[in-house]
Amino acid sequence: MASLKLSQIKKAYGSVEVLHGIDLDIRAGEFVVFVGPSGCGKSTLLRVIAGLEDITGGTLEIGDQVVNALTPKQRGIAMVFQSYALYPHMTVFQNMAFGLTLEKGTPTSEIDRRVKEAARILQIEPYLDRLPKALSGGQRQRVAIGRAITRDPQVFLFDEPLSNLDAALRVQTRIEIARLHEKMAGTTMIYVTHDQVEAMTLADRIVVLNKGHVEQVGAPMDLYNAPDNLFVAKFLGSPSMNILPATIERAGATTRVLPDGASAVDLPIATPHSIAGSPAHLGVRPEDLSLTDAPDAPFRGEVALTESLGEVTLIYVDIGRADEPFVAKLPGEVKIARGTHVALATKPQAMRLFDEAGQAIRLAMRRAA
Repeated sequence: MASLKLSQIKKAYGSVEVLHGIDLDIRAGEFVVFVGPSGCGKSTLLRVIAGLEDITGGTLEIGDQVVNALTPKQRGIAMVFQSYALYPHMTVFQNMAFGLTLEKGTPTSEIDRRVKEAARILQIEPYLDRLPKALSGGQRQRVAIGRAITRDPQVFLFDEPLSNLDAALRVQTRIEIARLHEKMAGTTMIYVTHDQVEAMTLADRIVVLNKGHVEQVGAPMDLYNAPDNLFVAKFLGSPSMNILPATIERAGATTRVLPDGASAVDLPIATPHSIAGSPAHLGVRPEDLSLTDAPDAPFRGEVALTESLGEVTLIYVDIGRADEPFVAKLPGEVKIARGTHVALATKPQAMRLFDEAGQAIRLAMRRAA
């Protein structure tokens, strides 16, 4: 196992810089997931760590060794790609053993032991004599992972390994990758995905990337419950957090906020008096909203669309804003017709406040009475 330290990592292609000074510490044995929208730099950062892309600036350490000038093979890493990259004319055993056969001096008995141990961990022992064309997509991905395991790396790198699988296989393979990390205790894993479900369920820590910058790093639920900025707040969660432009009417021990299209709300956040009158953004997650008959409900409007998804029902409410509807995530048994006028409420402590620049305001969140 090995730790990683990234210090001011930059990557440019000609005059175009795609990574802008990334600082990141990854602990030995940790499962870290890089997430972000397409083009944010997450796969480029993974390839820089792997040694498949040269570093334009900064320092990369694996363990206690600076590896900027080392080849991928010298870095003690193994990478699982989006495509399975299996040799079609080789059996599963031969595919998994191929990397070891290229290493001079590895005894045949050791190759056999490593391949069979990896096959046991991944539950693909019955398929060792088959060709890749005889396997399902999920089985092929397990073979690709097994080929990485046989190298006994210090660090595993996964580049969107489940994107070619259908929904059911993605769930099953995600479970298997989580089990793999448990079985290979101490092995550091870095995983790139655009799928936030994979990120939330697999990661010890998530790194949210945007336009070549790190927006926030933390445990999944820490990022979900306390996003540092509007980007993270909107990126994590499905449907994403409702964001309303607002004005801070009163600051102090509690903060009164007037959102566009809604009534004023008092938040249990202590803020300096100097920010009274400032523009802000109020955020509330769809799952924190509920229907209410209370006359002082802050959010009111007409249902523009209803989506019944079985376990949950999503309602899209027009609260008088031109940009986008207000979304509430309600229990599946709730049935509301389009055109119905509804009132929605939430607990004050469930709302999030961001300043005009989109940075979270949480100077002293007070415990609600």
